[in-house]
Amino acid sequence: MSDDGARSGGNPKVGIIASLGTWIIRALAATWRVRFVNPDVCKPRRDRDEPIIYVLWHGQILPLLWTHRKRDISVIISRHRDGEIIARIAKSLGFRLVRGSTSRDAARALLNASREIEAGHDLAVTVDGPRGPAGVVAPGALVIAQRTGVVLIPTGASASRAWRLRSWDRFLVPKPFARVTVAYGQPIRVAPGNPRDATQHVERVRDAIETAIASADAG
Repeated sequence: MSDDGARSGGNPKVGIIASLGTWIIRALAATWRVRFVNPDVCKPRRDRDEPIIYVLWHGQILPLLWTHRKRDISVIISRHRDGEIIARIAKSLGFRLVRGSTSRDAARALLNASREIEAGHDLAVTVDGPRGPAGVVAPGALVIAQRTGVVLIPTGASASRAWRLRSWDRFLVPKPFARVTVAYGQPIRVAPGNPRDATQHVERVRDAIETAIASADAG
């Protein structure tokens, strides 16, 4: 564990914030009306032959954590303080955790994420996280898809009424009684080969996520 991860993990304030955050999310989400666009793209794991990798923007992780809770999904979350808070919230909602990021501890994070896929679990990756820049795809998820042979599912969310935090990712928090829409794009498969080849798909993934978000907005 990195030094900042060790400090945040042992900080009692982190536990308090995470517990409070979990309570707030559950209270808010109990009032949301949720609908899905193109749900057949990612049927329940038991109805598919292979796992998938959800790719999404960091700023939309909150509603997606709720709508995808208890689905046997592993999520890559960094070890810095904010990541530790999100990790604890995600774990309380039934997610499996892969600690690290594709920009820090990258080799270990990618290896552990690949092992989750090989063990049969779905994976979720915030491809512009953990610290941005927003809307810029890091190639880590593409390398995992190339290595494991599974598809990427572009995922977007919108809310009819929401707060946007003043953070680098404009973190989305749907308001009480909001209509939350989750949309999936068409699967993207990355051909086997040199990991450098995966970067050729970066813009394709970015455009696919933006299209999914637009579909959610239209929904």
